[in-house]
Amino acid sequence: MNKYASIILGIAFGFILTKSEVISWFRIQKMFRFEEPYMYLIIGTAVIVGIISVQILKIFGIKSITKEELNFSGKVLNKGTVIGGIIFGIGWAITGACPGPIFAQIGTGEYAAVSTFVGAISGAFLYNLVKDKLP
Repeated sequence: MNKYASIILGIAFGFILTKSEVISWFRIQKMFRFEEPYMYLIIGTAVIVGIISVQILKIFGIKSITKEELNFSGKVLNKGTVIGGIIFGIGWAITGACPGPIFAQIGTGEYAAVSTFVGAISGAFLYNLVKDKLP
């Protein structure tokens, strides 16, 4: 896929995130406070679409755009995955953003998301420094 297709798909993804309100800090906070089911329905729908899509890819033996075999082997659940998931969830609840919507939030003028972006980049850099020492 060329770089222009990636840019167009990224813009479309940001547009969809914005229009569906999944980048809204208030929606995310309501999800973590169990005040409305909106985000759970969005996430559930995405999981179901993902499951169906992967099954279609497996059944028809579809290859990647570069004609490579797709690998659907699962990852082993370990202590590091659980700890990482908890840290990710806490960060999501505090900042109101997971990595996908950060750019859309910044693009819509929610400039507090810049601190989330800086934190995400810093966390990725820190992880790269210590990943060999983690469980």
